[in-house]
Amino acid sequence: MTAERFVLLGLARARSEWFRQVAQWATSAALPADFVKCVSAEEVRRRLGSGRPFSATLLDGALPAVDRDLLAAVHDAGCVPLVMDDGTGRQDWLGLGAAAVLPPALRREDLLDVLVTHCSMVGGSEIAPPGGASLPLSVVWEGSAVAVCGAGGAGSSTVAIALAQGLAAEGTAGQVLLADLCRRAEQAMLHDARELFPGLQELVEGHRKGPVEPSEVLRTTFHVYERGYDLLLGLRRPRFWSALRPRSLETAFRSLRAAFGVVVCDIDADFEGEDDCGSADVEERNLASRLAAQQADAVLVVGTAGLKGLHTLTGLLADLLALGVAPERIVPVLNQAPRQPHLRAGLSSTFAQLIGSLSGGGRLPSPVFLPRRNVEEALRDGVPLPAPLPALIVGAYHAALRRSGELEKELLPVGPPVTPGSLGAWSLQEEAGG
Repeated sequence: MTAERFVLLGLARARSEWFRQVAQWATSAALPADFVKCVSAEEVRRRLGSGRPFSATLLDGALPAVDRDLLAAVHDAGCVPLVMDDGTGRQDWLGLGAAAVLPPALRREDLLDVLVTHCSMVGGSEIAPPGGASLPLSVVWEGSAVAVCGAGGAGSSTVAIALAQGLAAEGTAGQVLLADLCRRAEQAMLHDARELFPGLQELVEGHRKGPVEPSEVLRTTFHVYERGYDLLLGLRRPRFWSALRPRSLETAFRSLRAAFGVVVCDIDADFEGEDDCGSADVEERNLASRLAAQQADAVLVVGTAGLKGLHTLTGLLADLLALGVAPERIVPVLNQAPRQPHLRAGLSSTFAQLIGSLSGGGRLPSPVFLPRRNVEEALRDGVPLPAPLPALIVGAYHAALRRSGELEKELLPVGPPVTPGSLGAWSLQEEAGG
């Protein structure tokens, strides 16, 4: 019968003294452990996903690859992350998800004490299944978030600008941010941005190694004085999506919501994940769009008022419903709509017929019609977008918040009925004993 032992993964710089010591203790049985050395963070991830149970992963805090996402991968595999750090880097490893921090001048007794406290042995004992561990999350105030998407040429980026401008002019939602989360980011061009640094890449990179103060988040944005909101520039090249690590992007998104009253996200209309196509790379490529759509309080889906526009809009609505977005949070928008009432009525009727076959499509609201306006001239001159576009979009956004708020109130759990006279009354036994 195999004795219970700790099974440890290790990742460190070349010729690290603590790395050599742990291997020596494991080989000589001075430590009841098997020690598996890794040469890269990718090897750590592959071994964690191999199905073999591991007790803990020892990580060198001086390595650039040791960050929030690697600690999260260790957690998700049911393993305990332990970081070796001398404190010179001033990283909050416990806040990033490490179970404990040990000094590089490691003593066997200290390591054994941490393993006994935080880890389980492999053998007769059971290791927690993958996904059983969870990262500690800070509970902070978060502002609202709204996502805007649409097919190419539908005007979704312009609608996002109009919404940010309208919310900023309204002045009741606090500071407003327009965040460009598209792979092929175009808000820099639409705002005639002369500087492309800093932006989304720098914001996410700053969250890899620790929390970022709200003042630092604000420094990654630019204020658009003519329209009253702040702007977060997007990726400088579409291929740079691979630099956005999942956990770091998720934490950066929470930081944006903590720093601003409303975050308006301009996103791609592509929400495929690994469950849809079997590719984890595709899910990571669409990570920003999926994250914003799933966490947004409202999602505006923009299409054009025509045959192809309605067809494309219906397909995007089906994708969002399949992603798990509640119908009450979705706002269909028909851009460049005709002015004649009978034409708008025909578009509404056709839209209702198209979404009738969708699962949950019956609860989708009627589309919002945006009239034709000379938006091109306003964008070229850098002035506010013409009325009534901002007011119409803001009204649709508030209506979506009211719909989802009323739904949440209806879904609140109802407790058992209270017997009249039972509250504040003594029981018979208490009266007899008194």
